[in-house]
Amino acid sequence: VQLQASGGGLVQAGGSLRLSCAASGRTFSSYSMGWFRQAPGKEREFVAAISWSGGRTNYADSVKGRFTISRDNAKNTVYLQMNSLKPEDTAVYYCAASLRGMGVVRTQYDSWGQGTQVTVSS
Repeated sequence: VQLQASGGGLVQAGGSLRLSCAASGRTFSSYSMGWFRQAPGKEREFVAAISWSGGRTNYADSVKGRFTISRDNAKNTVYLQMNSLKPEDTAVYYCAASLRGMGVVRTQYDSWGQGTQVTVSS
């Protein structure tokens, strides 16, 4: 599956953004999907994941209660709604697809999008 992330931008602290990740191919609904992020000089870290059906989700503690992951299998798209953004949320955000479940580890994901920059100003 090929992935294309979009929706990043510059926002003030406390603001909101919604990221989208469009997938190509007819097997999108077979994949669990995840969002990761990478800040300058830091490792890529897990943000959120959603099961193939959308019935289960998982979040990093740092975003729990502020971010919501969702998916629309009819549109081959996964979303990340980000509210109450903080400067420490600044990073390049990547979507990823996995046939091995809702992993929190990068190596569990088989396909990656190109990333979209999110910058939160204080």
